[in-house]
Amino acid sequence: MPIYEYRCEECDSFSTFLVLKQERFAPACKKCGGKRLTKLISRVARLHSDAERMERVTDPARLGDLDENDPASMARWMKRMGKDLGEDMGTDFDQMVDESMEEEGGEVNAQKDL
Repeated sequence: MPIYEYRCEECDSFSTFLVLKQERFAPACKKCGGKRLTKLISRVARLHSDAERMERVTDPARLGDLDENDPASMARWMKRMGKDLGEDMGTDFDQMVDESMEEEGGEVNAQKDL
């Protein structure tokens, strides 16, 4: 779906629009109503099917750096698996993993290599 983002030249805020029919689209700032907008280049998101996510998770090449005796390695693997499966483990999970790594003397930043 075509979603466009603009920055208002008058109030410097950002507005996002879902545009279904291009010929009738006349953007205005959602905050101040201004008409002087600059179109921004947005990030592209690609949705993966369940089959694609499972294929990625079960790929043996992604297990090459896994060391079950290293808490930091296991934490990175758990976070990566959650991300690949589209699951938000939440901040509680991240905090618990980081705390357990500190107790084991592992590195705190398990987001590395994601």
